[in-house]
Amino acid sequence: MDQPSPPCKTVYVSIGNSDDKLSQREWADFVREVGFALMKYAGVQHGFWLSPPHLPWQNACWCVEVAPSMERPLRAELAQWCGAYRQDSIAWAEATTDFITPSK
Repeated sequence: MDQPSPPCKTVYVSIGNSDDKLSQREWADFVREVGFALMKYAGVQHGFWLSPPHLPWQNACWCVEVAPSMERPLRAELAQWCGAYRQDSIAWAEATTDFITPSK
C-alpha cells in the first residue's frame, strides 16, 4: 500500500531592496527570477504583493504551497538568485494555520 504524501507547506517568500544595492533594472530582474523559481517549484500561488512605488523601500512577497519534494530544489535556486543579486538573504516564513469558526 502506498504511503500518503506529506502535506504541502504554506510559505511566504520575501525579498527586498531597501538598501538600494540594486538598480531599478536589477530589482525588476530579481523579482522576475524569484517569481519564475516559485512558479517552477511551488504547486499553488496564493498571492503576490509589492510595496507601493511611492515609498522609500522596495519589497516583494509571495505566498505559495510547496510540496516536501520541491522544498530543497526551490531553496537551492533561491540561494543562487540571492547570491546573483548580491543579497544577504531571502526570507522563507512557514505559515501555520488556525481556522476561526463563527461564534454561536
